Amino acid sequence: MAWLVLVISGMLEAVWAIALDRSAGFSRPIPSVVFGVGLALSMAGLGYALRTIPVGTGYAVWVGIGAVLTALVGIFALGESAGLPRLISLLLVIAGIIGLKVFH
Repeated sequence: MAWLVLVISGMLEAVWAIALDRSAGFSRPIPSVVFGVGLALSMAGLGYALRTIPVGTGYAVWVGIGAVLTALVGIFALGESAGLPRLISLLLVIAGIIGLKVFH
């Protein structure tokens, strides 16, 4: 259960990161509220998962999931660069996340 909560929390990290960007410095109310709710839920889930998952592993997986998803949203929805070196780098992060889960 802790791993499922951790994955969902990592996904919520991407939600609040994108909402933070879209809030334009907290000047837009809806993205600002999405940021706050996403952040609170993401942190709560991380805290719950860290009850049973070691902090180094849990935090790295949480950040990795959030970073990869945020980068993918940037590429596919926001028109950011999708160059081969960037895509390879994302694959390496994904490999690291899988490795931390497998060898935890």
